[in-house]
Amino acid sequence: MSTERLSAERLAAALEPAVHQNFPVSGTARVRNFNRTDRGFATETFLFEVEDENGALPLVFRRPPEMSLFPDYDLLRQVLVMQRLAGTDIPVATPVWLDRDGGDLGSSYLVMTRLPGEAPSDYPSYHVAGNYFHATPQQRERMWWGCIDTIADIHRLDWRALRLDFLALPQHGAAPVEQIVNYLDAALTWATEGDQPDTYRKAIAFLRDNLYEPEHVTLCWGDARMSNILYDKDFQVSGVLDWEIAYLGDHEADLGWLLFLDWASSEFEGHAPLPGTPTREETIAYYEKRTGMPVRNLVFNEILAAVLLSVPLLRMANRVQLPPEMNITGFCTARIEQLLP
Repeated sequence: MSTERLSAERLAAALEPAVHQNFPVSGTARVRNFNRTDRGFATETFLFEVEDENGALPLVFRRPPEMSLFPDYDLLRQVLVMQRLAGTDIPVATPVWLDRDGGDLGSSYLVMTRLPGEAPSDYPSYHVAGNYFHATPQQRERMWWGCIDTIADIHRLDWRALRLDFLALPQHGAAPVEQIVNYLDAALTWATEGDQPDTYRKAIAFLRDNLYEPEHVTLCWGDARMSNILYDKDFQVSGVLDWEIAYLGDHEADLGWLLFLDWASSEFEGHAPLPGTPTREETIAYYEKRTGMPVRNLVFNEILAAVLLSVPLLRMANRVQLPPEMNITGFCTARIEQLLP
C-alpha cells in the first residue's frame, strides 16, 4: 500500500479504479470535473462526477485534512450518522463507500452522493455574499426559519431508536453536559500542546462551575449553521451537511452555535444582519414553540460553541505558527469575553 498522501491534482486519476470497484458503472466510466470546494476546513471536500455512456452522476469526495484539527476525527462516525438518519425527514447525503485504509490515495476517504441546492456563503459570510445576501428579505426569512426547522427536527429525533448512542462521550464524564465540557478541556490542551490561552481557561472554569442537568438530551448536529444548509431555487431546505462533530447533549447547544456564528457574521464584522433575518429573541421563541423545549442556558451554550470552534483554529494557529497579527480566533475570544460574567 502506498503511504504517500496524494495531492489534489492526482486524486481524480487515482480514484477511478476505486469507482469501478465500488460502484455499478460501465467500463467506460471516468471521473470528471474533480474540484475542491472552499467550504469548511476540518475536512477536505471535493465535488466530482462519474461519467459514462448513461450520463453523469454528481458525487462528493471527503478526506481528513493533512493536519488533524480535532483529536478524535473519524470518517466512520460521520458515515454512521448519515446512514442512520437516512430513514428520517432530515435530507442527508448517502455514503457510497468508505475506505478507512486509503490504499493508493494515501489517506482514508469517503465518497457520498451529492445533494441538490446551494448553501449560503461561508467565507465571506452570508450577510455579505451568496444566495442569502442576494435574496429578498422575505426569502431570507424563509431560509432562516428553514434552518431553525431543521435544527428542531434533528432535536425531536429519537436518537436511541436510531442507534446513535455511540455519539455519547462516556470517557469524559457521567452526564452529557459534563462530557462535552471535559472533552473541550482535553481538546484545547491537545490543540495548544498544553498552553491554553487565559480566555479559554476562564471559559472552561465558567462552564465547569455552571454545569447543569439538561431537561432534554438530543442528537446535537454540532455544526448547526446557515452555511451547512442547502437551499433549492424556492429557498426551501434541500440538504443538511457536515456531521463531523455530532454528539449527544443539550438541545440548546445547536441553537447557541447558530446564534454565535450569526453574531460573528454580522455584528462582529461591524454591520447589522441583513433585512429579513429574524432577531435572536424571535429565533428563541420560534424554536421553543416548534420543539416544545424551553431555552434556559443559552449563554452557557454560546460560550461552549465559541470554545468548541476554537479547537481547530487554535490547533491551526499553533502548528502553523501564524504571526500574532493573524488572530484567527479573535471572534471566538471576543464573544467569550462578552458573555463571561
